[in-house]
Amino acid sequence: MNASPSRRGPRAHASLGRRALAEGVGSAALVAVVVGSGIQATELSRDVGVQLLANSLATVFGLGVLILLLGPISGAHFNPVVTLAAWFTDRRVGNGVTARDAAAYVPAQIAGAVAGAVLADAMFGKPLLHWSTHDRSANHLLLGEIVATAGLVLLIFGLPRVGRAHFTPIAVASYIGAAYWFTSSTSFANPAVTIARTVTNTFAGIAPSSAAPFIAAQMVGAAAGLALVTALFGRPTPVRADSRTPVPADAPAVHDGPDLPAPTLP
Repeated sequence: MNASPSRRGPRAHASLGRRALAEGVGSAALVAVVVGSGIQATELSRDVGVQLLANSLATVFGLGVLILLLGPISGAHFNPVVTLAAWFTDRRVGNGVTARDAAAYVPAQIAGAVAGAVLADAMFGKPLLHWSTHDRSANHLLLGEIVATAGLVLLIFGLPRVGRAHFTPIAVASYIGAAYWFTSSTSFANPAVTIARTVTNTFAGIAPSSAAPFIAAQMVGAAAGLALVTALFGRPTPVRADSRTPVPADAPAVHDGPDLPAPTLP
């Protein structure tokens, strides 16, 4: 008996091209939400606190919806560090994200994110591809990025370990919303989003000179997050490629990586 579509979902049948497209579209929509809501907030209020509140709320709602919609197709990473962390983890257990998947996902995420920034600027009549002048080079901001990314990776890869993967959309969106406020960097936690935000000289922008250190901090944070996952939950058990053990069609799937790996962002 085959598992029904409601159990397996579109992801079981989606081609790599379709999954990469989902990652590109999701990344574009995510950045459009982040940049567009930032522009709207600055046009409606001069209070920086109100601007950040509006930006963070729009991001929370937009991110949650995108994970719910596109997660069944591609996993809804929208984030190179999530994709690379999933590949690094899955290569040991014998299933999940492959090197070929990662090679398709990451360029799609970056291209989609840049397109999303351009789209947001176009919707509000702003100059397209205008390099940001918003300097974010202070060391305490880089520490904020390490913390934000480590927490995101711990959440995404920890939830399946405790049988809570179905809470990923609301948990990741909630975490990002909180991290806007408790981290000094306002939680970019995403190299693709960081690159995209260099081309918009608006509220959400980041100067190109600040982007590389941010991305380096995000990679450090991702490594720290994976280390925490291992320390807290142990290493995943590899799956034998030649296993002949039958699995009931209606048995719940068990993964050591996220069913709906979610993005990140600001």
